[in-house]
Amino acid sequence: MKILKDIVYKTVDGESLALDIYLPQTEKFSTFVFFHGGGLEAGDKDSAEIFTSYLADNGIATVSVNYRMYPKAKYPDFLLDSADAVKYVFDNINKYGKCDKIFVGGSSAGGYISMMLCFDERYLADCDLKPTDIAGYFHNAGQPTAHYNVLRERGIDTRRVIVDESAPLWHVSAKNYSPMIFVVAENDMVNRYEQTQLMMSTLAAFGHRDKVSYKFIKGKYHCQYDGERDEDGVSTLGRMIVDFIKEK
Repeated sequence: MKILKDIVYKTVDGESLALDIYLPQTEKFSTFVFFHGGGLEAGDKDSAEIFTSYLADNGIATVSVNYRMYPKAKYPDFLLDSADAVKYVFDNINKYGKCDKIFVGGSSAGGYISMMLCFDERYLADCDLKPTDIAGYFHNAGQPTAHYNVLRERGIDTRRVIVDESAPLWHVSAKNYSPMIFVVAENDMVNRYEQTQLMMSTLAAFGHRDKVSYKFIKGKYHCQYDGERDEDGVSTLGRMIVDFIKEK
């Protein structure tokens, strides 16, 4: 695996935003763009390192992205950054070989980001891309309603369940979508399981059942499995990502 660290994809108000690229030792590969979790206020692109070698062993490159976060960031800064990172990958990944497909995903806050890029087409449109240019989306434990830290920014009780333009669920419609998977734990954050079920049932109501996969992690809490390995030493999250990508 070849690792390219701290590539600046964007500079905003003097702050450089960077991504890391983990390349397999193959000329042709798919690429998985990953957004880390941390409530839009913490976390780092280095969290992808637990699964990058497994993806590389399976012919998949990983691009792990840092984006602006609270308290400096305001909605929708992190979404604009994430769309710009995806655009950077589209424009540059073929410098390192032949990329046949680009996938997007994230964990927790990163899952919220991947959902927003998937369902609210405005962010990728600003980068001359469509959500369907992405081959598939890996939505891991993201919040499909208005993110609790977006509510906090607005001075709203973070326990509220609000569906507005900042919520992925708000944007679900009959338009075409790429394949996607939702992952949620049995003991996830309060309301996360129920909200995920609502998101999937809403997609089904619009006729997208064939585009949506689902993974229920029994006995685990929110993203606990992200840092775990199985009896073979393989990243649990990495195996799920590879299984999803190889099916598409």
